[in-house]
Amino acid sequence: MHRRNLIKNFLKFSGSFLLISIASGFTKTKANKQKLPLFNNKSNKTMIQLPSLPYEKNALMPYISENTINYHYGKHHQTYVNNLNNLIKDTELSSKNLEEIVKISANDSSKVAIFNNAAQIWNHTFYWNSMKPNGGGVPNASLLAKIESDFGSYENFVNEFKNSAISQFGSGWSWVVLDEKDKLKILKTGNAETPLTNPKLKPLLTIDVWEHAYYLDFQNARANYVDIFLNHLINWDFINQNLIK
Repeated sequence: MHRRNLIKNFLKFSGSFLLISIASGFTKTKANKQKLPLFNNKSNKTMIQLPSLPYEKNALMPYISENTINYHYGKHHQTYVNNLNNLIKDTELSSKNLEEIVKISANDSSKVAIFNNAAQIWNHTFYWNSMKPNGGGVPNASLLAKIESDFGSYENFVNEFKNSAISQFGSGWSWVVLDEKDKLKILKTGNAETPLTNPKLKPLLTIDVWEHAYYLDFQNARANYVDIFLNHLINWDFINQNLIK
């Protein structure tokens, strides 16, 4: 009887210890899992990495489909990364981070291909973070006050943003930026051009108006895509984070 009780207690203790160990290991693993910083683009000195999405590929549905994300992020964005790594291999730029490559190659006629691919990696990463699930609508009180102060009203901001995004001829981007006088402004850029190369501007948010960003979901209806972006996707938290950097 005494021996039976000893065995029972030992098994109970072993089981409890095993459960605690598993729980402890799960907690440690979860706690140690860190999200990649927005532009942590290198795992070593020679390779630019494709940054992780800040959400699951289906998280922006029903507005942006998983199919669009698979092509836009998984194919287009990844291709820019592959191209850039091939272009800078064994050059002085291979030791630079992405922002440095964008700025060094800007306005250099000998580095046009490098700039186009580097800037597109940066712009796309900024774009993914400019959206979030359950986004859109009016921003919080402090940001709304800033918008009303700089644009006259929130409605003026919306109309100017829409006009910028819709009127960009061909491929490009529309941006919310902060200028050197700490005033919010909206501007558009063609192809891979980016306000990152202008030291007088701080990029805060962007929308991609290349057709591959919206064609699978909206066909040629860019205006509908821009409306959906503002009403359901725009990430005001991202603007706030960039304002206080």
